[in-house]
Amino acid sequence: MSEHKKLFKSAGIVSFFTLISRILGFVRDVVIAKMFGTGAAVQAFVVAFRIPNTLRHLVGEGAANAAVIPVLSEYLDKKDNKEFWRVTNLLLSTVVIILAAIALIGTLLAPFIVRIIAFGFVNDPQKLDLTIRLTRIMFSFIFLIGLSAYVMGILNTLKHFAAPAAASCFLNITMIVFGLYLCRYFQEPIIGLSIAVLIGGVLQLIVQIPVLMKNGFRFRFGFDFQHPAIKRIGNLLLPRMLGSSIYQLNVFVDTMFASLGHIVGEGAIAALYYSNRLIQFPTALFGSALATACLPTLSQQAIANDMNSFKKTIDVSLRSLLVLLIPSSIGLLVLSEPIIRLLFERGAFDSLSTQMTSFAMAFYCIGLFAYSGARVMTSCFYALKDTVTPVKITFICLILNVVFNFLLMRVLQVGGLALATSISSIANFFILIFLLRKKIGNLGLISLIVNTLKTFLISLVMGAFCILAYSFSRVTLNNGLSLLISILGGIIVFFLMGWYFKIFPPRFWFRHR
Repeated sequence: MSEHKKLFKSAGIVSFFTLISRILGFVRDVVIAKMFGTGAAVQAFVVAFRIPNTLRHLVGEGAANAAVIPVLSEYLDKKDNKEFWRVTNLLLSTVVIILAAIALIGTLLAPFIVRIIAFGFVNDPQKLDLTIRLTRIMFSFIFLIGLSAYVMGILNTLKHFAAPAAASCFLNITMIVFGLYLCRYFQEPIIGLSIAVLIGGVLQLIVQIPVLMKNGFRFRFGFDFQHPAIKRIGNLLLPRMLGSSIYQLNVFVDTMFASLGHIVGEGAIAALYYSNRLIQFPTALFGSALATACLPTLSQQAIANDMNSFKKTIDVSLRSLLVLLIPSSIGLLVLSEPIIRLLFERGAFDSLSTQMTSFAMAFYCIGLFAYSGARVMTSCFYALKDTVTPVKITFICLILNVVFNFLLMRVLQVGGLALATSISSIANFFILIFLLRKKIGNLGLISLIVNTLKTFLISLVMGAFCILAYSFSRVTLNNGLSLLISILGGIIVFFLMGWYFKIFPPRFWFRHR
């Protein structure tokens, strides 16, 4: 099997389990929306959950992708298994200590952290107190999910993708079970949801351990900070942590601005959360899957100094990504309100919540392709063991996000915050492409641009069809059936036109052999 067939097989595995996880995530969000709407309890939960979940990207998931996979890939390729597993043990021993310390410090400093992240809550003592309590409960999630992320990095290095991808399902399953059956037994139901997060974190870690052990892993606690692999991981990790911290500051900046309910609208934090969850569906299904699957391949090609194969992998990944995400963004944009209404409008989630959430989602859609495109481009720099360049670009985009938040929030309210995120993400994507081209030479962008323009124009036609199909069918059918007809019809229109204009001709996916 060629490298690109293996790449798409791996991406397919990740996409499949990501699809299952996202469907469960939708069910989870529907349950949460029905119980809490966009009220104070769910706003407190979103802020409290975002803090450890954001730190996961800083010291866990992002770090594993940036630093661990390239180094372990080299040891797997050039060293014997004994040395590979020794390095793995040293790495996990170090990670356990660091994550435990972070969880303890975060729990103790929860009041201080919440007052910084959600300074708009200071004027509402009850909401502030609830957020602090939830943060203290869930801060240990960083230990569980961080360790799970490093195990995922090891398995991905071994090109095992199924168990790590499936693990995320367990968090959603646990939260659904608690939301439907157990939260009602708590004096404050949102507390039960926080406990579900911790149980889900435990399950995410446990499900990966048997696969790791089957591949030869046996945990032996020990330290050797002078080991060349640990030092190299540390050297790669520090810039990546800085880059992640800047990126996650974007998330915190949006949360800070969204907490100013008198300017952007009450419930803005929850509206951004729900709309962003929907946007994450195609980005995780396609973008994250490709970025996860291509990093080990890119790392091996970089180690072999095979730049021709390296560039082909980039080309295949970006073409596939854009041909899937551009129509996804157009479809979500034109059907944002009926989608939100169908998924969430029930119980405490009223028509006003629908309007606010769909308004935010429409502006998130503008940058949908760039969120995932930037992840793939960043993987290219990681494979080349360059973690500094993405840091610099992310810092520039952070400033851009802050500036546009100030400029747009009074005009577009919650939509302005989403649009600012989209603008900064698009800038991030294109700057990374420009700098990678300078670093490794011509990427064959002309062909990619032509294919992307075709995709965009076809997607516009598809979007127009979706609007017309929904409008006409809505006269006689309910919202759900009208959406189903317009979405299925839009998919058929897109693929028929795409085939005619050859944006994905036969054997496109595997033409690079």
